[in-house]
Amino acid sequence: QVHMVESGGGLVQAGGSLRLSCVVSGRTFSDDFVGWFRQSPGKEREFVSTIVWSDGMPYYSDSATGRFTISRDNAKNTVYLQMDNLKPEDTAVYYCAAGRPSLLRRPWDYDHWGQGTQVTVSS
Repeated sequence: QVHMVESGGGLVQAGGSLRLSCVVSGRTFSDDFVGWFRQSPGKEREFVSTIVWSDGMPYYSDSATGRFTISRDNAKNTVYLQMDNLKPEDTAVYYCAAGRPSLLRRPWDYDHWGQGTQVTVSS
């Protein structure tokens, strides 16, 4: 059974930074993807970024490109999302997810999810 735990969320002013962490336990990864999604009230869950566990190839949404960096530490079974130059529209609950998606941006293609961590960016 896969267990995923996010941490690192919080309240930050616009222009600030946060680093989210996702610790994954219960299995080892080969060609799985581990990604980050976010959801704000009244909106659908939105793709942010994902990374290939084996080789570290990253993928980003348009809104994340240039501001967010995804990385992983295989030894610690942890995926990070470094978020810089945060904007109020980045406010959401951020979830990490793992799986072998057919479409990287489609949340229902991911099999395992964490409980989420709140990120709030004040203007």
